[in-house]
Amino acid sequence: MPLPIEYTHTLLLGSKSPSRQMLLNDAQIPFTLVGQDADERQCGWAMPLTQLVATIARHKMEHVVLPAGGQEGAVCFVMTADTLSQDMDGTIHGKPDDKADAIKKILSARGGSRLSTGFCVDRRVWDGNFWRVDERIEQVVSAEYAFVLPDEWIDIYFEKSIGLQTAGAIAAEGFGAQFLRIVQGSYTTIIGLPVYEVREALQKLGFFR
Repeated sequence: MPLPIEYTHTLLLGSKSPSRQMLLNDAQIPFTLVGQDADERQCGWAMPLTQLVATIARHKMEHVVLPAGGQEGAVCFVMTADTLSQDMDGTIHGKPDDKADAIKKILSARGGSRLSTGFCVDRRVWDGNFWRVDERIEQVVSAEYAFVLPDEWIDIYFEKSIGLQTAGAIAAEGFGAQFLRIVQGSYTTIIGLPVYEVREALQKLGFFR
C-alpha cells in the first residue's frame, strides 16, 4: 500500500500571474514568489504557438532570482510558465498593451481561440555557490475555447476581472467565467496553468513525500 502524500517542500514560483497563484492556492500546493528578469522580446515570436510558450517558459527559468542555499546538497523546486492565445486568423496574443488593445483581443476571441500554456519545473540542488539543475520537466498543454463577451458587457468585464493582465485579455475565472461558452481541453490551462500536469511533474521530481 503506498504511503500517504505529504507536502514537505515549498515551490519557488517565478511568476506574477494572479491566476497561477490562485490555481496553486486552490490545489493547496505551497509556494512562494521569486523574481525573474527575463525579457520575453528576446524569444522568437515567429515560432509556432506551442514552441513559443515552451521557449518563453524556459527563458524565464534561466532568469529566475533564487535565494542563496544553505547546507550543501539542499534541494529546491522552481517553476516558471507562460500562456499565449491564438485567434482563428493565426495571430498570437499575449497580455494587452492597454484597454483598446484588450478590446481588440476580446473581439477576436468570439469566433474561437486556441491557447497554450507551457511550464518548466526544476529540481535544483545547492552545490556550494549556486543552485545546480538536477532534473527538469518541460511541458506544453493546449486547449480550444470560445469566449463570447457582448459589447454591452465589455466595460464592466474589465472593471470586475483581471482581463487587462491576461493573455488575449481572457480571464475565464471569477466574473469572466459566465462568458466562456465552449472549452475543449484543460480548463485550468486556459486560466494559466495546467494543474493536473503540474502536479504530475512535481510528483515525478519528488516534491511530494
